[in-house]
Amino acid sequence: MKIAVLGSGVIGVTSAWYLAQAGHEVVVIDRQTGPALETSFANAGEVSFGYCSPWAAPGIPRKALKWLFMEHAPLILRPKLDAAMLSWMAQMLANCTSRRYAVNKSRMLRLADYSRTALAELRRDTNIVYDQRMQGTLQLFRTQAQLDASAKDVKALAADGIPYEVLDRDGCIRVEPALAAARDKIVGGLLTPKDETGDCFKFTNALAEMAEHRGVRFAYGRTIRRIVTEAGRAVGVETDAGVERADVVVVALGSHSPALVRPLGIRLPVYPVKGYSMTIPIVDAARAPESTVMDETYKIAITRLGDRIRVGGMAEISGYDRTLHEARRRTLEHSVTDLFPGGDLARASFWSGLRPMTPDGTPVIGATKVAGLFLNTGHGTLGWTMSCGSGRLLADLVGGRPAEIDARDLAVARYAR
Repeated sequence: MKIAVLGSGVIGVTSAWYLAQAGHEVVVIDRQTGPALETSFANAGEVSFGYCSPWAAPGIPRKALKWLFMEHAPLILRPKLDAAMLSWMAQMLANCTSRRYAVNKSRMLRLADYSRTALAELRRDTNIVYDQRMQGTLQLFRTQAQLDASAKDVKALAADGIPYEVLDRDGCIRVEPALAAARDKIVGGLLTPKDETGDCFKFTNALAEMAEHRGVRFAYGRTIRRIVTEAGRAVGVETDAGVERADVVVVALGSHSPALVRPLGIRLPVYPVKGYSMTIPIVDAARAPESTVMDETYKIAITRLGDRIRVGGMAEISGYDRTLHEARRRTLEHSVTDLFPGGDLARASFWSGLRPMTPDGTPVIGATKVAGLFLNTGHGTLGWTMSCGSGRLLADLVGGRPAEIDARDLAVARYAR
């Protein structure tokens, strides 16, 4: 089959790779001039198969009210007269129950663990290089209350067979020696040793180059106008360069996916949640992280990427606005310098990206009610983590092969129930 993949971020490129591996003719279409130039460009760098939780959780509404008044708040709300924003927030609040949290986290872990296997096999088969490290994620707790609250995550990890280790202060320093200088600021942590780190931009570009060598065609610099349908079936995509016909269309446009499928009667509850990052050159390796540390207080990830530190996080609900606010930079600087003052802030770069978030935290992968139209979007903060598993699963679903994991609760149809 000929398949048009819309979007050249990490989800679009991994989808194209696995579709080509399955023998399909693939074209990737994107408005940008190359791969991974939007949300995949400078994300936090963590490939966190174990640290994988929905944002909608018990207690979050109460915490959110407190965060709104913090100087270094992990959540920033800029209200707009936007029906999509209000609907998404209402659905997210409805998922903040213990029952929904357990369901959502379980299926996220299912997909993330599958992606771990897929990425390991891809690395073995291709020798792809992307500043990767395999030393785990340390979720760092500054208060005893945070450590106690991690019990629900430990329960979910244990239920799904994901390796973990609850650490005291000395255990955290054993894993991340540079934390010795900040030992009085921490009480413990939760280590997920199978987690990895890596530069998503480098990975996506390397995989796109390999995919091109395998026959995938990349059509960059094309504005996507609409999905073309005939007799209720997707048959291609119209761009400013004309119509590209295809047997199957895959929408992997992140936060821009809902607008494209809405004219076809598909209500896709994906909304942009802006995140920020800084990339800081390392000047003192002894005061830099070894892998990824998730600062639970500020919801900020501090990751080692080769000779750089990537600091990323926060959730700003402000629509499609990508303004770089200096107050957010100060929050990133505060978190990293408080724990790992081994970088050169004067030479740091500052960036923002729009994470495509679903209200239940789980991405949307699979067929739609329009024949020939598939979705692979809504991964939120976990697109890099879930990319290989999502791409391989999507290829199986498109090709009509039995999926290697249960995908019945991942399609957009779950929102109609």
